[in-house]
Amino acid sequence: MTCAHRSLPFGTQVRVTNLSNKRSVLLVVNDRGPFIAGRIVDVSTGAADALGFRHQGVARVALETIVN
Repeated sequence: MTCAHRSLPFGTQVRVTNLSNKRSVLLVVNDRGPFIAGRIVDVSTGAADALGFRHQGVARVALETIVN
């Protein structure tokens, strides 16, 4: 699954954790964004489903860069 981040290099793996339900997924940065103040990451629809917030549209999340 994939996500967009303003500055992380393309191909970077990140763990995104939904802070309200503690679900997390590993994603790969493949795009730029989000371009809305206060948001740190845009996730794919599949990632939003896995994180449990697809229908809310937004959620408070933690972002952790995975170093290989």
